[in-house]
Amino acid sequence: MPKHNKPNRGSMAFSPRKRARSETPHISSWAAVDGDDPKILGFAGYKVGMSHIMAIDYRKKSVTAGQEIRMPVTVVELPAMKVIGARGYIRDTYGLRTLTEAWDPKLDADLERKLPLPKDQNNKASWKSMKENDLEEIRLLVRTQPKLVTGIPKKRPEIMEMAIGGGSNEAQIDYAKDMLGKEFTMNDFAADGEMLDAIAVTTGYGFQGHVKRWGVKLLTHKNSKHRRMIGNLGPFSPGYVVSTVPQAGQTGYHQRTEYNKRLLKIGDNPDEINPKGGFLNYGLIRGTYALLHGSLPGPTKRLIRFRKAVRFHGSAANAVVAPKITMVSQESQQGV
Repeated sequence: MPKHNKPNRGSMAFSPRKRARSETPHISSWAAVDGDDPKILGFAGYKVGMSHIMAIDYRKKSVTAGQEIRMPVTVVELPAMKVIGARGYIRDTYGLRTLTEAWDPKLDADLERKLPLPKDQNNKASWKSMKENDLEEIRLLVRTQPKLVTGIPKKRPEIMEMAIGGGSNEAQIDYAKDMLGKEFTMNDFAADGEMLDAIAVTTGYGFQGHVKRWGVKLLTHKNSKHRRMIGNLGPFSPGYVVSTVPQAGQTGYHQRTEYNKRLLKIGDNPDEINPKGGFLNYGLIRGTYALLHGSLPGPTKRLIRFRKAVRFHGSAANAVVAPKITMVSQESQQGV
Protein backbone atom coordinates (compact mmCIF):
# COMPACT_ATOMS: atom_id res chain seq x y z
CA MET A 1 0.00 0.00 0.00
CA PRO A 2 1.16 3.54 -0.64
CA LYS A 3 2.38 5.53 2.30
CA HIS A 4 -0.34 7.89 3.54
CA ASN A 5 0.87 11.45 3.97
CA LYS A 6 -1.27 14.37 5.08
CA PRO A 7 0.23 17.78 5.87
CA ASN A 8 -0.76 19.53 9.08
CA ARG A 9 -3.57 22.07 8.84
CA GLY A 10 -2.63 25.62 9.77
CA SER A 11 0.82 27.11 9.88
CA MET A 12 3.13 26.17 12.73
CA ALA A 13 5.39 29.09 11.88
CA PHE A 14 3.79 31.31 14.49
CA SER A 15 3.61 28.82 17.36
CA PRO A 16 3.24 29.01 20.29
CA ARG A 17 0.23 31.24 19.77
CA LYS A 18 0.28 33.04 23.08
CA ARG A 19 -0.48 36.65 23.90
CA ALA A 20 2.12 39.25 23.02
CA ARG A 21 4.26 40.25 25.98
CA SER A 22 3.71 43.94 25.23
CA GLU A 23 1.33 45.99 23.12
CA THR A 24 4.34 48.08 22.10
CA PRO A 25 6.06 45.95 19.41
CA HIS A 26 9.72 45.04 19.80
CA ILE A 27 12.07 45.05 16.79
CA SER A 28 15.18 42.86 16.81
CA SER A 29 16.59 43.59 13.33
CA TRP A 30 16.94 46.74 11.26
CA ALA A 31 17.71 47.46 7.63
CA ALA A 32 21.29 48.16 6.57
CA VAL A 33 21.47 51.75 5.34
CA ASP A 34 24.45 53.22 3.51
CA GLY A 35 25.39 56.86 3.36
CA ASP A 36 27.62 59.44 5.01
CA ASP A 37 24.88 61.11 7.06
CA PRO A 38 23.30 59.24 9.99
CA LYS A 39 19.53 58.95 9.98
CA ILE A 40 16.85 57.40 12.14
CA LEU A 41 15.46 54.08 10.87
CA GLY A 42 12.04 53.90 12.50
CA PHE A 43 8.86 55.68 13.50
CA ALA A 44 5.54 54.88 15.19
CA GLY A 45 1.93 55.97 14.81
CA TYR A 46 -1.64 55.06 15.68
CA LYS A 47 -3.94 53.14 13.37
CA VAL A 48 -6.99 55.18 12.37
CA GLY A 49 -8.79 52.79 10.05
CA MET A 50 -9.19 52.02 6.35
CA SER A 51 -10.43 54.02 3.40
CA HIS A 52 -9.99 53.97 -0.37
CA ILE A 53 -8.46 56.24 -2.99
CA MET A 54 -8.32 56.51 -6.75
CA ALA A 55 -4.78 56.54 -8.08
CA ILE A 56 -2.66 55.68 -11.10
CA ASP A 57 -1.44 52.09 -10.74
CA TYR A 58 2.30 52.30 -10.05
CA ARG A 59 2.97 48.53 -10.35
CA LYS A 60 4.69 47.99 -13.70
CA LYS A 61 3.80 44.30 -14.00
CA SER A 62 0.15 44.77 -13.10
CA VAL A 63 -2.51 44.25 -15.77
CA THR A 64 -3.80 47.74 -14.91
CA ALA A 65 -0.37 49.46 -14.92
CA GLY A 66 -0.70 53.14 -15.74
CA GLN A 67 -4.49 53.11 -15.38
CA GLU A 68 -6.61 54.80 -12.74
CA ILE A 69 -7.72 52.18 -10.21
CA ARG A 70 -9.30 51.99 -6.78
CA MET A 71 -6.82 51.23 -3.98
CA PRO A 72 -7.58 50.19 -0.41
CA VAL A 73 -5.47 52.19 2.04
CA THR A 74 -4.82 52.19 5.77
CA VAL A 75 -4.74 55.58 7.48
CA VAL A 76 -2.25 56.10 10.33
CA GLU A 77 -1.99 59.24 12.47
CA LEU A 78 1.60 60.23 13.18
CA PRO A 79 2.19 62.75 15.98
CA ALA A 80 5.79 63.88 16.39
CA MET A 81 8.05 61.67 18.50
CA LYS A 82 10.65 62.89 20.97
CA VAL A 83 14.17 61.62 21.71
CA ILE A 84 14.70 61.14 25.46
CA GLY A 85 17.96 59.22 25.49
CA ALA A 86 20.68 57.27 23.69
CA ARG A 87 22.01 53.79 24.40
CA GLY A 88 25.34 52.34 23.30
CA TYR A 89 25.82 48.61 22.68
CA ILE A 90 28.99 46.53 22.56
CA ARG A 91 29.26 42.92 21.42
CA ASP A 92 30.57 40.15 23.64
CA THR A 93 30.42 36.35 23.47
CA TYR A 94 26.70 36.42 24.29
CA GLY A 95 25.70 39.06 21.73
CA LEU A 96 24.83 42.71 22.19
CA ARG A 97 25.24 44.14 25.69
CA THR A 98 24.34 47.61 26.91
CA LEU A 99 27.45 49.66 27.65
CA THR A 100 25.92 52.90 28.89
CA GLU A 101 23.04 55.33 28.46
CA ALA A 102 22.69 59.09 28.19
CA TRP A 103 19.38 60.76 29.04
CA ASP A 104 17.82 64.11 28.27
CA PRO A 105 18.35 66.29 31.39
CA LYS A 106 14.92 67.92 30.89
CA LEU A 107 12.49 65.01 30.64
CA ASP A 108 8.75 65.63 30.49
CA ALA A 109 6.79 65.08 33.70
CA ASP A 110 4.34 62.67 32.04
CA LEU A 111 7.15 60.12 31.66
CA GLU A 112 6.75 59.41 35.38
CA ARG A 113 3.58 57.57 34.40
CA LYS A 114 5.73 55.08 32.48
CA LEU A 115 9.04 54.61 34.26
CA PRO A 116 11.16 55.92 37.14
CA LEU A 117 13.23 58.73 35.73
CA PRO A 118 17.02 58.42 36.11
CA LYS A 119 18.55 60.65 38.78
CA ASP A 120 22.12 61.93 38.97
CA GLN A 121 22.75 60.79 35.40
CA ASN A 122 26.31 61.66 34.34
CA ASN A 123 25.83 62.27 30.61
CA LYS A 124 29.35 63.62 30.18
CA ALA A 125 30.86 60.31 31.35
CA SER A 126 28.38 58.34 29.21
CA TRP A 127 29.29 60.13 25.98
CA LYS A 128 32.98 59.78 26.78
CA SER A 129 32.56 56.04 27.39
CA MET A 130 30.75 55.63 24.04
CA LYS A 131 33.56 57.34 22.14
CA GLU A 132 36.33 55.44 23.91
CA ASN A 133 34.79 52.00 23.34
CA ASP A 134 34.26 50.23 20.04
CA LEU A 135 30.47 50.37 19.86
CA GLU A 136 28.61 47.79 17.82
CA GLU A 137 25.45 49.94 17.67
CA ILE A 138 24.00 53.10 19.11
CA ARG A 139 20.24 53.47 19.35
CA LEU A 140 17.94 56.30 20.33
CA LEU A 141 15.42 55.98 23.15
CA VAL A 142 12.28 57.71 21.92
CA ARG A 143 8.77 58.31 23.22
CA THR A 144 5.39 58.80 21.62
CA GLN A 145 3.10 61.73 22.40
CA PRO A 146 -0.46 60.36 22.58
CA LYS A 147 -1.63 63.55 24.28
CA LEU A 148 -1.44 65.21 20.85
CA VAL A 149 -3.99 62.75 19.40
CA THR A 150 -7.65 63.14 20.30
CA GLY A 151 -8.62 59.71 18.92
CA ILE A 152 -6.42 57.85 21.45
CA PRO A 153 -7.81 57.56 25.01
CA LYS A 154 -4.43 57.50 26.73
CA LYS A 155 -1.87 59.90 28.15
CA ARG A 156 0.85 57.45 29.09
CA PRO A 157 3.55 57.50 26.37
CA GLU A 158 5.15 54.43 24.83
CA ILE A 159 8.94 54.17 25.04
CA MET A 160 10.99 52.27 22.47
CA GLU A 161 14.38 52.00 20.77
CA MET A 162 15.08 53.29 17.28
CA ALA A 163 18.19 52.31 15.36
CA ILE A 164 20.48 54.78 13.61
CA GLY A 165 21.85 53.98 10.16
CA GLY A 166 24.53 55.48 7.94
CA GLY A 167 27.80 57.19 8.73
CA SER A 168 30.61 56.14 11.07
CA ASN A 169 30.31 55.35 14.76
CA GLU A 170 31.55 58.80 15.70
CA ALA A 171 29.07 60.45 13.36
CA GLN A 172 26.23 58.39 14.85
CA ILE A 173 27.27 59.36 18.39
CA ASP A 174 27.32 63.03 17.41
CA TYR A 175 23.93 62.63 15.73
CA ALA A 176 22.44 61.01 18.84
CA LYS A 177 23.91 63.74 21.05
CA ASP A 178 22.45 66.43 18.80
CA MET A 179 18.99 64.77 18.71
CA LEU A 180 18.71 64.47 22.51
CA GLY A 181 15.57 66.27 23.68
CA LYS A 182 14.41 67.11 20.14
CA GLU A 183 11.30 66.09 18.23
CA PHE A 184 11.30 64.36 14.84
CA THR A 185 8.49 63.63 12.40
CA MET A 186 7.58 61.00 9.81
CA ASN A 187 9.14 63.17 7.09
CA ASP A 188 12.52 62.85 8.85
CA PHE A 189 12.23 59.07 8.54
CA ALA A 190 10.58 58.28 5.17
CA ALA A 191 9.35 59.82 1.94
CA ASP A 192 6.30 59.31 -0.26
CA GLY A 193 6.46 56.09 -2.27
CA GLU A 194 8.96 54.32 -0.01
CA MET A 195 8.70 50.66 1.05
CA LEU A 196 8.35 50.07 4.79
CA ASP A 197 7.74 47.21 7.20
CA ALA A 198 4.85 47.56 9.66
CA ILE A 199 5.00 45.81 13.06
CA ALA A 200 2.00 45.66 15.39
CA VAL A 201 0.04 43.43 17.74
CA THR A 202 -2.97 41.89 16.00
CA THR A 203 -6.58 42.03 17.13
CA GLY A 204 -7.22 39.72 20.07
CA TYR A 205 -10.11 37.22 20.09
CA GLY A 206 -9.43 35.51 23.42
CA PHE A 207 -9.86 31.75 23.89
CA GLN A 208 -11.20 30.15 20.71
CA GLY A 209 -11.81 26.61 19.53
CA HIS A 210 -9.88 24.35 17.16
CA VAL A 211 -11.63 25.40 13.96
CA LYS A 212 -11.33 29.17 14.34
CA ARG A 213 -7.80 29.00 15.74
CA TRP A 214 -6.27 26.61 13.21
CA GLY A 215 -8.75 26.38 10.34
CA VAL A 216 -9.15 22.59 10.56
CA LYS A 217 -11.95 20.94 8.63
CA LEU A 218 -15.27 20.28 10.36
CA LEU A 219 -15.95 16.65 11.16
CA THR A 220 -18.70 14.80 9.28
CA HIS A 221 -22.30 15.35 10.28
CA LYS A 222 -22.46 11.68 11.25
CA ASN A 223 -19.83 12.20 13.91
CA SER A 224 -20.85 11.59 17.51
CA LYS A 225 -21.44 14.52 19.89
CA HIS A 226 -19.45 17.24 18.11
CA ARG A 227 -18.29 18.62 14.76
CA ARG A 228 -16.04 21.59 15.62
CA MET A 229 -13.39 19.33 17.07
CA ILE A 230 -10.34 17.37 15.94
CA GLY A 231 -10.61 13.65 15.35
CA ASN A 232 -8.07 12.63 18.02
CA LEU A 233 -5.11 13.94 19.97
CA GLY A 234 -2.56 11.71 18.24
CA PRO A 235 -1.19 8.15 18.30
CA PHE A 236 -0.85 5.89 21.33
CA SER A 237 2.91 6.31 21.25
CA PRO A 238 4.48 8.66 22.25
CA GLY A 239 2.41 8.82 25.40
CA TYR A 240 1.89 12.57 25.29
CA VAL A 241 0.18 15.13 23.07
CA VAL A 242 2.72 16.57 20.62
CA SER A 243 2.84 20.32 20.02
CA THR A 244 1.76 20.03 16.38
CA VAL A 245 -1.77 18.86 17.28
CA PRO A 246 -4.22 21.74 16.71
CA GLN A 247 -5.98 22.60 19.95
CA ALA A 248 -8.12 25.40 21.36
CA GLY A 249 -6.44 28.37 22.99
CA GLN A 250 -5.49 32.01 22.67
CA THR A 251 -6.35 33.48 19.29
CA GLY A 252 -5.05 36.85 18.17
CA TYR A 253 -3.13 39.51 20.11
CA HIS A 254 0.13 38.28 18.58
CA GLN A 255 2.93 40.49 17.31
CA ARG A 256 3.14 40.28 13.53
CA THR A 257 5.23 41.98 10.84
CA GLU A 258 3.85 43.03 7.47
CA TYR A 259 6.73 43.27 5.00
CA ASN A 260 6.99 45.67 2.05
CA LYS A 261 4.09 48.06 2.54
CA ARG A 262 4.08 51.00 0.11
CA LEU A 263 3.89 54.41 1.79
CA LEU A 264 1.63 56.25 -0.64
CA LYS A 265 1.48 59.66 0.99
CA ILE A 266 2.40 61.69 4.08
CA GLY A 267 -0.04 64.54 4.62
CA ASP A 268 -0.27 67.49 7.02
CA ASN A 269 -3.78 68.69 6.17
CA PRO A 270 -6.42 66.51 7.92
CA ASP A 271 -9.20 68.13 5.90
CA GLU A 272 -7.97 66.14 2.89
CA ILE A 273 -8.65 62.77 4.53
CA ASN A 274 -11.27 63.14 7.30
CA PRO A 275 -14.61 61.57 6.22
CA LYS A 276 -17.95 63.10 7.12
CA GLY A 277 -18.62 62.25 10.74
CA GLY A 278 -15.06 61.03 11.33
CA PHE A 279 -13.53 57.56 11.19
CA LEU A 280 -15.38 54.72 12.89
CA ASN A 281 -14.25 54.14 16.50
CA TYR A 282 -11.60 56.85 16.12
CA GLY A 283 -13.02 60.25 15.23
CA LEU A 284 -11.18 63.01 13.40
CA ILE A 285 -7.51 63.22 12.51
CA ARG A 286 -5.91 66.40 13.91
CA GLY A 287 -2.32 66.27 12.70
CA THR A 288 0.07 64.47 10.36
CA TYR A 289 -1.19 61.28 8.74
CA ALA A 290 0.04 58.64 6.31
CA LEU A 291 -1.65 56.45 3.70
CA LEU A 292 -0.28 52.94 3.20
CA HIS A 293 -1.37 50.56 0.44
CA GLY A 294 -3.40 47.65 1.79
CA SER A 295 -4.13 46.53 5.33
CA LEU A 296 -2.04 46.66 8.51
CA PRO A 297 -2.17 44.47 11.64
CA GLY A 298 -4.22 45.40 14.67
CA PRO A 299 -7.50 47.13 15.47
CA THR A 300 -8.27 50.85 15.46
CA LYS A 301 -6.12 52.92 17.87
CA ARG A 302 -3.37 50.25 17.98
CA LEU A 303 0.25 51.46 17.98
CA ILE A 304 2.07 50.52 14.76
CA ARG A 305 5.83 50.73 14.38
CA PHE A 306 7.51 51.27 11.01
CA ARG A 307 11.05 50.54 9.86
CA LYS A 308 12.91 50.60 6.56
CA ALA A 309 12.07 47.48 4.53
CA VAL A 310 14.49 44.64 5.30
CA ARG A 311 13.26 42.16 2.64
CA PHE A 312 12.69 44.32 -0.40
CA HIS A 313 14.37 42.62 -3.39
CA GLY A 314 13.07 44.76 -6.23
CA SER A 315 15.09 47.10 -8.39
CA ALA A 316 16.25 50.48 -7.16
CA ALA A 317 13.78 52.12 -9.55
CA ASN A 318 10.89 50.41 -7.75
CA ALA A 319 12.17 51.12 -4.24
CA VAL A 320 10.62 54.61 -4.14
CA VAL A 321 7.57 55.12 -6.38
CA ALA A 322 5.09 57.80 -5.34
CA PRO A 323 1.82 57.20 -7.22
CA LYS A 324 -0.38 60.00 -8.50
CA ILE A 325 -3.48 60.14 -6.27
CA THR A 326 -6.53 61.52 -8.07
CA MET A 327 -9.19 61.14 -5.34
CA VAL A 328 -9.40 60.37 -1.62
CA SER A 329 -12.74 59.09 -0.34
CA GLN A 330 -14.33 61.34 2.29
CA GLU A 331 -17.76 59.77 2.28
CA SER A 332 -19.37 59.05 5.64
CA GLN A 333 -18.45 55.72 7.25
CA GLN A 334 -21.51 55.87 9.50
CA GLY A 335 -23.76 54.19 6.95
CA VAL A 336 -25.83 57.27 6.15
